[in-house]
Amino acid sequence: MSLITIKNASIGYEGKTVLSDINLEINEKDYICIVGENGSGKTTLMKCLLGLIQPQSGIISYGDGLKQNEIGYLPQQTVMQKDFPASVSEVVMSGCLNKKHTLFYSKRQREFAAESMKKTGVYELRKKCFRELSGGQQQRAMLARALCATQKLLILDEPVTGLDPVASSDMYALIKNLNKNGITIVMVSHDITSAVNNASKILHLSRNDYFFGTAHQYLHSEVGKKFMITDCPCDECRHNHFNGGAKQ
Repeated sequence: MSLITIKNASIGYEGKTVLSDINLEINEKDYICIVGENGSGKTTLMKCLLGLIQPQSGIISYGDGLKQNEIGYLPQQTVMQKDFPASVSEVVMSGCLNKKHTLFYSKRQREFAAESMKKTGVYELRKKCFRELSGGQQQRAMLARALCATQKLLILDEPVTGLDPVASSDMYALIKNLNKNGITIVMVSHDITSAVNNASKILHLSRNDYFFGTAHQYLHSEVGKKFMITDCPCDECRHNHFNGGAKQ
């Protein structure tokens, strides 16, 4: 089932068009990575999906009862976030306020925050001060916060930026597990290799065009061949390789 449908959309800001004539669907349980050069429109598209800016033309519609304020959003880490003087539990529960304008948390919201912390592995850290955590722990806590806003769709903006290789690997594994358990993932990333290895679909943006398809299709596309230096890891291509060469 389609959660978000983009039809003939042109997207930009301050009168400047960044993306033209975009057509794609984000379906239930998709894991989509948005990649591309700096200035290609990744952040602009993400803001449009979140309802922070409106498309200049075309239509962006939401299905399966999804509302814009029910999309979980994990922004890039900032110095201010890293030094936030609150407990892990308080940071995570603040994600519940996205749904309802109130300063008080219901019993269900507290239970949902606890479930989110357990899913991301920070429940045992819930009483610790957020700024005392490692970078990887902070990012998992922020992911739990994003989960408090949604049961359907997460939009992640460079979730492993600033993390060491071990913490990055843990974060990718956590995101993939959330996807396997039914959460649709849309992730902006500069790490094209990890995107291909983890995502089911790739949206590659450029200033004049875009590619949208499966990770396998991306690796065998002209744009994919240009940006990737590794062989396609899919079962089909491994089978062809071991039996005398991949299909052209």
